Amino acid sequence: SHLKAEALYPYDIRSIEEAQQRIEAFIQFYNEERIQLKLNKLTPIEYRRQLAV
Repeated sequence: SHLKAEALYPYDIRSIEEAQQRIEAFIQFYNEERIQLKLNKLTPIEYRRQLAV
């Protein structure tokens, strides 16, 4: 639901390519840049890397 509400609905998307670019950018942001308080202010990727070490 976050993907649609934040990456697709606010924009006037005219092509599949544009939709795909927005989806890929959102997924990258969501996993690699978005800080989570419940993960001790780490991004999901940083948190997973911390657990793997």
